Amino acid sequence: MTYPPPSGGWNDPAWSGQQSSPPADPALPVSGQPIPGQPAGVDPYAPEDPYAGGDPYAGMKQHPGQPAAYPPVAHPGYGYAPSARTNGLAIAALVLSLIGFTSCITGPIGAILGHVAQKQIRQTGEGGEGLAKAAIIVGWVVTGLLVLLILFYVAIFVFAITQSGSGSTTY
Repeated sequence: MTYPPPSGGWNDPAWSGQQSSPPADPALPVSGQPIPGQPAGVDPYAPEDPYAGGDPYAGMKQHPGQPAAYPPVAHPGYGYAPSARTNGLAIAALVLSLIGFTSCITGPIGAILGHVAQKQIRQTGEGGEGLAKAAIIVGWVVTGLLVLLILFYVAIFVFAITQSGSGSTTY
């Protein structure tokens, strides 16, 4: 299927039909000449720079009846604000609670220190509330596991004593 040549006097290189130029329109300017009514050397299609004159609102267009445009949003700086000092007792409580997995005795000590650290943090406003809470949780979990382990050993010991004492041996 063939299409007619495009209007406007330009040739489409993709069109493989017979080339025919439309008659020149005297109202249209010849290529390379400025459009009548336009100053020479000015590109009418150049993008506008809203900050060219130093006015940040120069590029904004406002329709009648619309409220005034808002100023640009000021973004805060990057990074974190310097926070309060971390409570040293909360750090020690978490360390002792974690060591409780291997030593078993420091777990309850870490949990108790975590409670003391939380009280200090509430009074002084220091940082480290999450560390204190983690120390309490880990410390009491380790303590619960320690109690279960002790009960298990006691049950095995009692079972072994009752089995060896009730059995009769005949020679």
